Amino acid sequence: MSQQFDPNCLFCKIVSGAIPSKKVFEDEEFLAFHDINPWAPIHFLIIPKLHLPSMAQLEAEHAQMMGRLMVLAPKLALEQGASPYPQGGFRVVCNTGSHGGQEVHHLHMHVLAGPKPWVRG
Repeated sequence: MSQQFDPNCLFCKIVSGAIPSKKVFEDEEFLAFHDINPWAPIHFLIIPKLHLPSMAQLEAEHAQMMGRLMVLAPKLALEQGASPYPQGGFRVVCNTGSHGGQEVHHLHMHVLAGPKPWVRG
């Protein structure tokens, strides 16, 4: 179940401005910011401002939001310096749940790019 804001959520605190971030993009629905421990030369996160713990909680009502997220990722990747497809490109990762490697339980997408090798990913 989704809620607007979880006062105990790290990413909700970033959305509210209580914790600073190096912003890449912001609008009424999403916030994108640089990862504090980057795995690649370009590594940022895109999060919905709506608190959803993970992809496991997505419902049909979230389809438009997720479609917009998927369109936003390549646009921001290029703006942040990713080389264009097909020689360049980027990776998107959305960890879900403990077995999926999710550490912060607020839906988020990692966008990674730049010359390899990367630290992780």
